[in-house]
Order: sequence, then structure tokens, then C-alpha cells
Amino acid sequence: MKTPLTQLLNIKHPIIMAPMFLVSNVAMVKAAMQSGIAGCIPALNYRTLPELREALTELKSAKTEGGAFGFNLIVNKSNLKFPEQLKVCCELGCDFIITSLGNPKQVIEEAQKKGILVFCDIVNLEQAKKVESLGCDAVIAVNNEAGGHRGSIAPKQLIEELNAALKIPVISAGGVGTKTQLEEKLSFGAVGVSVGSPFIASEEAGVSKEYKEACVNYGAEDIVLTQKISGTPCTVINTPYVQEIGTEQTWLEKILNKNKWLKKYVKMLRFLKGTNMVTKAATEATYKTVWVAGPTIEHSKAIEPVEKIIERFI
Repeated sequence: MKTPLTQLLNIKHPIIMAPMFLVSNVAMVKAAMQSGIAGCIPALNYRTLPELREALTELKSAKTEGGAFGFNLIVNKSNLKFPEQLKVCCELGCDFIITSLGNPKQVIEEAQKKGILVFCDIVNLEQAKKVESLGCDAVIAVNNEAGGHRGSIAPKQLIEELNAALKIPVISAGGVGTKTQLEEKLSFGAVGVSVGSPFIASEEAGVSKEYKEACVNYGAEDIVLTQKISGTPCTVINTPYVQEIGTEQTWLEKILNKNKWLKKYVKMLRFLKGTNMVTKAATEATYKTVWVAGPTIEHSKAIEPVEKIIERFI
């Protein structure tokens, strides 16, 4: 399938393996490139800059024709490592950077000097117009079927609204677990798709066997929205522990979030606490488990190699 996305990234198929916190790794992206798609890793998956450098260097040496790789940068103030992460990506080079949760102006300015494409996560037309005015190369339209921090607009409506108003390509994120669903998003006007949750149950994913098995054993009806991770609604598997702790903010958090001066600090603390919860759940199985995933785990029937999961789409 040739689309503007395959031409932009010189890949065989219009698919980006979405960056997933704690899940995405070099092995997954290597397998993605070998199968003719693009792969992306959150820079925050690496605790130190030397580790990020090592991963980037390894991916550059492993890059194959028809594949591409990139990194995801959280560009808001909660990510204190952002400036140095951007510097490493620009210094060593990658095919693209995906920005999330903040103003991508600095990324666009610095990355494009190095010939690195910049794609920006957005959830509505207002955000899309802002990042287009800043000069990004494409938007990633995060719809209401996505996993993790999802949007609130249905795929068809969001893609069509964006295409009617923008001059840059629209990549759809959310609701793709099969070839039919991929083709559906392309028929709406997307130039490609970003796919995450189906790859959690991959052999290459660096998370616990229990996390992978949960993505196989649970389905779309088991996905719920919680504010316990970052203060922003995030999709998780509705395990007994999630049911016990609930999905809403505490009364204190609700009060503090109404204070414009304290709001950002409350959100930062919630982000740090939630990140710690997710980190433990990804690497070890305990009763207190919070597994982030989206509805497309419905189509994960077994733990399989990345290559075989990609075959499902192409």
C-alpha cells in the first residue's frame, strides 16, 4: 500500500508501531523495520542519556531498506529530560520524532535542521492548526478508540475534519487491530496508522509475561478510563485491583485541580506516582497491577513475534 506516509518515511506499509511507555524497545523496532513498517520508542523508556544514545546507535546500524525508526518526546514541563533527549536525537539522527503533551516548537525547529521529520500527537482541530502553523510534517490524530491517553472524537469525524482544514498529512491513531480496520482508516482519508496495543503481546516486548497474557485474555469490553495514572484520562485493563482503587481522582485532587496555581504541581505529582505504578506492573506481577492498553487487544489471541502481528495488517 503506497500512501504519502510510505513516501515520507520510505517504508513498505503505512504503519507506525506506536511508542508505548515501558513496552517499546529496540528489538521490537528492529522487527518492525524488517517487516517494512516504522517503529517508535519513547525516549523516556531510557533512564539515562547514554542508554538513549546506545539504543539510537543500535537502531541506526540495524536500519533496513523499507523500514524507519523514530523516538517519541514528551515536550511538557513534567519531562525534565526533554532538552537533552532532543539534543541526542538531533546529534545522532533518526527518521522522525513524535511529540506528545506540549508545545512542539523547539522540536520542530531543531529536528528539521537535521532533516528529521516531526509528527505531532493531537486530539482535535484546534491543536492540529497550532502544530501545522509551527511547521510540523504531519499530525497523528489520536481518536477515542486509542489506548493510553486517548482523544474524545471518533476516527471518521476527526480524520475528515482535519483533512478539510489542514494541508499536511493526517496519520490516524487508535482502533486498528486488523487489516480491515486499517483499510477503514485509510478510506476516511488517513495516510497511515499508528498501532500500539496489539504489539504489547509480542515476544519482543520487554514487559512481564503476565502483562502480555492479560492483553490476550482480556478484550475490548475490559478497557476502562482512569485518572489514577497521570491525572489525564488513560485507558487500562479493568483488573480486580483497578476496580478496587477506582478510576476517579480523589476529592482532594479534584479540589486542588481547581486552583490554577497548584494544578500543574498536582498533575506532576500524580504523573510521577502513576508512572511508578505502571513501571512496577510492566515488569513484575503483583496484586497491585495497573496495565495500560487499548480496546484493540480484542484481536490479540496469542503471544506472537512482531513479524506475525504485522502480517495481520498487511
